[in-house]
Amino acid sequence: MMTTTTIAVIGAGIGGLSAAAALHRRGIDVHVHERGATLREQGVGMHLGPNATRLLVRLGLGEQLAAVAVRPEALEVRAFHDGSTVAVQEMGAAWEKEFGAPYLTVHRGDLHRMLASLLPSGRVHTRRELTSYEEGTKGVTLRFADGSFTRASALIGADGVHSLVRRRLVGEEKPSYSGNSALRGTVDAADLPDLDPARMYMFAGPTGRVLLYPVSGGRQFTYVVVVPEPEGLAESWTGAASRDDLAAALTGWTPQVGALAGAAHDVRRWALYDRPPLERWSTARTTLLGDAAHPMLPHHGQGANQAIEDGVALAICLGEQRSGAAGIAAALARYEATRRPHTTRVQLGSRDGRPTQRSTQRSTQEKETDMNNNSNNNANLNNNNNSNNNVNNQANNVAWILANDVEANLNNNNANGNNNNLNNAA
Repeated sequence: MMTTTTIAVIGAGIGGLSAAAALHRRGIDVHVHERGATLREQGVGMHLGPNATRLLVRLGLGEQLAAVAVRPEALEVRAFHDGSTVAVQEMGAAWEKEFGAPYLTVHRGDLHRMLASLLPSGRVHTRRELTSYEEGTKGVTLRFADGSFTRASALIGADGVHSLVRRRLVGEEKPSYSGNSALRGTVDAADLPDLDPARMYMFAGPTGRVLLYPVSGGRQFTYVVVVPEPEGLAESWTGAASRDDLAAALTGWTPQVGALAGAAHDVRRWALYDRPPLERWSTARTTLLGDAAHPMLPHHGQGANQAIEDGVALAICLGEQRSGAAGIAAALARYEATRRPHTTRVQLGSRDGRPTQRSTQRSTQEKETDMNNNSNNNANLNNNNNSNNNVNNQANNVAWILANDVEANLNNNNANGNNNNLNNAA
């Protein structure tokens, strides 16, 4: 255990707080620096796959999740024009048995508060906007907009899609626009009486789709309305929108979702951008985490889940290495070697369902992945006679993600390495 190591995390979002909570749990001195004036998470609902919920339970959040999250019993796919059910994917207890942990839906604010509660007072510092940092032989010096500075053994950039730490590591990048935006918000479940707040729903239309899933113990639904949108919107998931925008997007749709326009709370627009996977994201003293490392489109619902996995993996790697410069460099290298191949695969797969036309150049690997994904999706969508099979196939396509246990994988790899060392010594 590295009792003399101090880790600085930039950004107090889901990923940053997950990393800090996992580091603190392992006895590592950690401080989180957040640019905002208060500690709060904007946004609406989110999916927590078994790959993330198993980690959150191990962090001690099982009871809190049970109080506010929902374990959806099933996903229903319904026709956009009349609301008739065309396919059902059972979830609930069946998925919990299959993956060893529940699939949950939860309000981002609820999860954010839970993660913050795992850190003692004085570990999260608000009004700390990072403006620059310098790596040295003895650590990293961080400088903030208010003129203050601090030093740490290592710097973790969990500062989102507009990450300063990422820009320092890889330079300026042009984000790649998907051709779509998403109108998002919450609605009281009571205002959608035709929908069961114990289930998730997807309505697939000719030019868009609507996803609704329960949050806040089933008292509300989060809605996501994905529609084509010309490029030009700012890269933000909290852009301004209105009920009129929602009504226009849902014109001609079944009243089951058309009612959203009159009942929705605040409406926000999320312009769907991503970036190509990075070839590296670490130095000897600095690394990236979450959206700063691998911003991804939301079609797998894995953005926050991958950030949680990142945070736990990073804490394990740092906790198992010796202190000092060489130990930290080895820990960050192991973390990247573990996470980057996995998140690259998730990131590329998350592009399913968006237009094939891209606004920037892509690698051959990305193009081949897109061709395979789009071919599979078109075949599935055009075969209405096999709708349930198609939904099951889509679930199977992400089963490898949901089954992942990053903590067990690292522990197994470490055990195998120790066994190999013993065999070599013999």
